[in-house]
Amino acid sequence: MRKVRDYDAELKALEERARGLKARRVEQLGALVTSTGADALDLETLAGVLLDAVASTDADAKEAWRAKGAAFFQRRGRKGARKTGSDSDGGTPQPGADPAPGSGAASD
Repeated sequence: MRKVRDYDAELKALEERARGLKARRVEQLGALVTSTGADALDLETLAGVLLDAVASTDADAKEAWRAKGAAFFQRRGRKGARKTGSDSDGGTPQPGADPAPGSGAASD
C-alpha cells in the first residue's frame, strides 16, 4: 500500500524554508552595507546610489563595479587568512585598481 503524502505539511515546510532563506539574504545584505562602510551614508543617499546602479545601462561602469566588488571580497578573505599566519598585502589597494565611476574617489 502506498504511503499517503501530506501535501500541506510539505508546503508549510517549503514556506518556512523560503522565509528562512529570505531572512538570511536580508541579514547578508545588511552585513554587506555595514562591512563596506555604506552604513555611514544616510538612507536617502544609499537608496539613490543603489537606484542609479540598478538603472545604469553603462556596461563598462557595471564591469568596473563588479571588479571592485570582487577585489573587496578577496581582500576580506585574506584578512581571515592573515589571522592564521598567511602572507597578506596589509589591505593596501592593488596596483592598477581604478576607482569605480561615480564613486567619488577620483578627482574630476
